[in-house]
Amino acid sequence: MTSPARSLSGADGLKVLSVATPGRPFQLESGQVLDHVDIAYETWGELSPARDNVVVVCHALTLDQFAASPNPVTGRPAWWPGMVGPGKPIDTNRFHVIASNVLGGCMGSTGPASQRPDGRYWGAEFPHVTIGDMVKAQIALLDALGIEDVFLVAGGSIGGMQALEWTVQARDRVFAAIPIASAARQSAQNIGFYEVGRQAIMADPDWRGGAYLASGVRPDRGLAVARMAAHITYVSEASLKRKFDRRLQDRQSVSFGFDADFQIESYLRHQGQTFVDRFDANSYLYITRAMDYFDLAAAHGGVLANAFRGLKTRFCVFSFSSDWHYTPEESRNLVRALNAAGCETSYLSIDTDKGHDAFLLDEPEFDAAMTGFIDAAAEARGLKRRDGA
Repeated sequence: MTSPARSLSGADGLKVLSVATPGRPFQLESGQVLDHVDIAYETWGELSPARDNVVVVCHALTLDQFAASPNPVTGRPAWWPGMVGPGKPIDTNRFHVIASNVLGGCMGSTGPASQRPDGRYWGAEFPHVTIGDMVKAQIALLDALGIEDVFLVAGGSIGGMQALEWTVQARDRVFAAIPIASAARQSAQNIGFYEVGRQAIMADPDWRGGAYLASGVRPDRGLAVARMAAHITYVSEASLKRKFDRRLQDRQSVSFGFDADFQIESYLRHQGQTFVDRFDANSYLYITRAMDYFDLAAAHGGVLANAFRGLKTRFCVFSFSSDWHYTPEESRNLVRALNAAGCETSYLSIDTDKGHDAFLLDEPEFDAAMTGFIDAAAEARGLKRRDGA
């Protein structure tokens, strides 16, 4: 049964700033213009008197601005509690951390679930956005907050794409960047997987050409299937074998039917069912499309190194050995381009069987390396040590 329609955009209890108004419109890479853009954000830690301790955290596809605190709308816990917080690698006793919901998202930022001035939902008439547009909106948010310089930008997956875009678009404002389990361009394989998900959503009769919010329905079945397909790419075969293998779900033998005979089937169905109540289907379409369009070299003569030439930003690139969504080879290609551009670059591939989602899970080697790089960068920037000195 389809749940009643609701929009998560503009929900009460969210910090929201308007970064574009009719007198100050927002130009998109597509050439289209938005007369009004809201960006929802969250912060932790105190801004230093010199305003030089800012860390920007960029979220992954289905996440939001609540990296280090519970989401007041969905009730979900923080999605990066092991990384952001007091005494954590991104130490909120030391840094002023800002995370925002991306343009096109559904947790308070302007997107297809937002309403136009006339009260109608944008739906599929929302203009297409890019990773560049998302970062441009984040830069506008920091401008509105009176923050000029950024000590660190960090993010995983599409968040890593944003971190890279930050260094190119705000060339003189970012001291350090950490792209994690990411790439400088979307691969054909990933475009293919996300297209399967988009087609599942659009094939759901309740999608209604993208106008489901106005119709009082939601394409829950299609969105759940999209989530199931994508989730498979976020884990590894080794982790699935360890967790589930071919074990049966609450039965002694197969049913010779289409119920969830296997634990992996039950797990994926649960992933899909819990996802639909916290995410907007059209936002899923738009954000995955933005990822597909991402190719940092395209605007630089097709040579990735050209995008980074002249940058003073120092980089630390992370990959995970079992990640087949954004492979270690894609990270190494990025590192080669950074080295060719003369950027100060560190690279570490973490040996793990947890797949792409390893950056969200407990990985002590990853946590230690993050702490080491951030501490070294902070010392080079002249920021106070963890002991407060």
